[in-house]
Amino acid sequence: MSPIKEFFRVTKDFLALTPHVFFKPPKDSAKQSMGRLLQETAAIYPDKPAITFEGKELTWFEFNALVNQFAHLLKKQGVKRGETVALLMENRIEMLASQLALAKIGAAAGLINTSLTGKALIHCVSITASSKFLIGEELMDNITQVKSQLNLKDQDYLWVKDVGQSQGPGTAFNMSAQIEHMPAHNPPETLDIRAGEKVCYIFTSGTTGLPKAAVIYHRRIIAGATPMSKMGLKSQQTDRIYLCLPLYHITGLLAGVGASLISGASIFMRRRFSASQFWPEVQQHQCTSFVYVGELCRYLSLQPPSQAEQNNPLHTMLGNGLRPDLWDDFRNRFKVKRICEIYGSSEGNVAFLNLLNKDKTIGTTTANIMLAKYDVDNDELVRDKKGKLIEVKTGEAGLLLSEIDDKYQFDGYENQQATNSKVLLGVKKKSDRWFNTGDLIRKIDVGFAMGFDHYQFVDRTGDTFRWRAENVSTNEVGETLNAHNQVDIANVYGVAVAGAEGKAGMAALTLKKGESFDVSAFSEFVDQQLPAFARPVFLRLQQVAETTVTFKLLKGNLQKEAYHANSCQDPLYVLKPKSKQYELLDDTFYQQIMAGSAGY
Repeated sequence: MSPIKEFFRVTKDFLALTPHVFFKPPKDSAKQSMGRLLQETAAIYPDKPAITFEGKELTWFEFNALVNQFAHLLKKQGVKRGETVALLMENRIEMLASQLALAKIGAAAGLINTSLTGKALIHCVSITASSKFLIGEELMDNITQVKSQLNLKDQDYLWVKDVGQSQGPGTAFNMSAQIEHMPAHNPPETLDIRAGEKVCYIFTSGTTGLPKAAVIYHRRIIAGATPMSKMGLKSQQTDRIYLCLPLYHITGLLAGVGASLISGASIFMRRRFSASQFWPEVQQHQCTSFVYVGELCRYLSLQPPSQAEQNNPLHTMLGNGLRPDLWDDFRNRFKVKRICEIYGSSEGNVAFLNLLNKDKTIGTTTANIMLAKYDVDNDELVRDKKGKLIEVKTGEAGLLLSEIDDKYQFDGYENQQATNSKVLLGVKKKSDRWFNTGDLIRKIDVGFAMGFDHYQFVDRTGDTFRWRAENVSTNEVGETLNAHNQVDIANVYGVAVAGAEGKAGMAALTLKKGESFDVSAFSEFVDQQLPAFARPVFLRLQQVAETTVTFKLLKGNLQKEAYHANSCQDPLYVLKPKSKQYELLDDTFYQQIMAGSAGY
């Protein structure tokens, strides 16, 4: 593109941005909500397609009517404004209808990760004090084993059928049998729901059965979805968004559903991602936008070239975690004109948006941020002689801190102790408060950018890393492994794997005195106690765990040595893709890992 064309393109983007860049969340008392957004969009585009799923398509009028029927039935079953209802269902029309129905009557949805079972599932229901449990037929097995441990009565379980012919389990209330008999008009209370009321809980990726519940208010959805729709996806009513991210995930809910509610763009929804079906479905349904996480992009890049990817209608994608080395594939191979990488978190008060379509950047933010110098090896902030944090130079990675104020509020978690642990006090002034993101980013030069600083994501710090599009807590995984009868100390950390997004888990195990490693028993324990994304891919058997004088486990050298036999003399084990059994890491498989062909 010539410099003149680039100037006019950027100027056009800037002018489009100006009314929204200082967009403030609605006041808590404002009568604005997710349910009201749906009603308003349905009134404007009643006959336009709203959602397509597994061969079924609903217009905005039809979808709003279905949501209303769910809302009236939930009220009839005793769900009240201000209560929380646990929601466990795969991506499908009924899942989104249920969540929006709760929003319409002023109840919050506890959006539970569909992979959770056992203690993790019990914790999610109890920590949010859920009064009811709304369950999809497809996930009833998750409930069977824990039902006796939940403080709910039989009539508090609300069941929604899927594609099967089941009539519902036991005494659970069959929502599907009653829904068509409910009125389809808008519930009157929807117009009174305030922006400061809870709309849902998003759960962090718990790894020991104790996820944290991030509180999401209506104002957060409205404040986040507006710029993502108007400035990120630049959605129009004529667009169709390809949405295969789980709706319990903030990216899918906020960027996908939120942008659709703001703009009237329709959604093509999938239960789960399929790399082989992606381009054929994009062509079949003429999808113009794609909401992604980086892992999905990697899978698409690994697919062999196909006819379906040629001359495809996809012109815009928005999401997080697209690796710089994959960026060119989507620009050049798939011909996606606009790549809007974003940065944020369920609970955080800061967001970045690549609104000017610059390459390999998370974009810019209007929040007041600080990039603080961070000692990765010792997993701590660096301070000067006066005890003050040190800001890094341009191009240097620093820990991202974001000031908390009336505009950039930090809602945190349901657990106050967990919320307080993410706040730093007196960073620049005695009275200031800053949200610690736990992420390292750096400022980069992207050329002409209308004076907006741009940034690039680098890594997650110390006790957390990202794998399979989920955040993994090293402390929580370590605590789980420590419970195994052979293990004395488990030191968990993330290590890079060629061709894979994020970092794979690795655990350095120190066994109890006199114990020999029973790999089969340990493998079975890991399979039972940890979800797939949290299971360490690599194991290292250490004689002695290295700690600081205050007994804090050291990870720096372990991360550098990783699973490389030339720098590590300890026995190394690996959990191969699709396997549940650890085995010794031999040179043949090691070479596959290093070549990026191991299947991770």
